[in-house]
Amino acid sequence: MRHVAIAGLSALALTLGACANKDKAVESAGTTTDIPSTGTTTAADDEVDLVELPGAQADLIANAGSDTVYFSTDEHLLDEPAKATLAAQAQWMMANPTVRASIEGHADERGTREYNLALGERRANAARDYLVSQGVPATRLTTLSWGKERPVAVGSSEQAWAQNRRAVTVVVR
Repeated sequence: MRHVAIAGLSALALTLGACANKDKAVESAGTTTDIPSTGTTTAADDEVDLVELPGAQADLIANAGSDTVYFSTDEHLLDEPAKATLAAQAQWMMANPTVRASIEGHADERGTREYNLALGERRANAARDYLVSQGVPATRLTTLSWGKERPVAVGSSEQAWAQNRRAVTVVVR
C-alpha cells in the first residue's frame, strides 16, 4: 500500500513539474494546446511534434529576405510588401519540398487576450492562405496564434507595437 502511495505521489510530482514550463497557444482550430517553451509545438490535428529547424530557418531568411510579415493596427489583410515577402517564402518552400512550416500570428499588447488571440489567428491564416495561393501545399502548413503573449519588442510605443503586429513563418520538421 505504501509503495502505491509513493508511486502515485511521484507521478503527480512529475505531472505538475511538466506543467510548470508550459506556455499557452491557440491553434487555428480554436483549441488551446500546451506548448513546451523549448520551441517544440504540437499540432492538435495530426498529433505531430513540430520542432524548429534553425539551419533551415536561416536558409529561408537568407533566400526569402525575411520570415516575418507585418500588419497595420487591428488588421489581418496583407499589404504589398507582405505579399512580396510571402511570395519569396513560397518560392523557397517550393524549392524545398520536404519542408513544413508553422505560421505564427502575433498581436501588440493593446486589446484583450481573447481579441489578440483571434487577431493573431486571422493574421496566421492570411499568411498561410497566401502561401497556398502561391502553390505551397496546405498540408505542409500549420497555423498558430500567440496573440500578445510573445512580443519581440517590449514597450508601449507605436514603434514597439508595429514590430509585434506580425506573422512569422517558422520552418519545422
